[in-house]
Amino acid sequence: MNMNQVTLPVSNMDEATDFYRRMGFLQIVDTPHYARFECPEGTSTFSLSLEDGKFLNGGVIYFENKELDKLVTDLKEQGFKLDQEPMDMPYLWREAILHDPSGNKIKLYWAGDNRLNPPWRVERSA
Repeated sequence: MNMNQVTLPVSNMDEATDFYRRMGFLQIVDTPHYARFECPEGTSTFSLSLEDGKFLNGGVIYFENKELDKLVTDLKEQGFKLDQEPMDMPYLWREAILHDPSGNKIKLYWAGDNRLNPPWRVERSA
């Protein structure tokens, strides 16, 4: 199996699609209630779904970038506000945190080989 996409709820589609395009994602589907984006690297996509009522999304979407610190500097120069500057985490990832206009939590990170092969890796299957 391979993961196709993640869909995030949003409260304002125009505001949300502008936010993600400014982050550097290519919008490949555009409807009043649904939008889909292609990541600048690789083949991953993610989408946005317009929600009518209040919602709370407890999920976190992660976007990996080898040049994390440069990416964060570029985003800040464009006016993006971060909740956490790039920081080395105890689980061996370097992460920055921000939220989209609908409150969805985004982690920008670089983990290198530790993403799939941390020192504590286990391999279990059915």
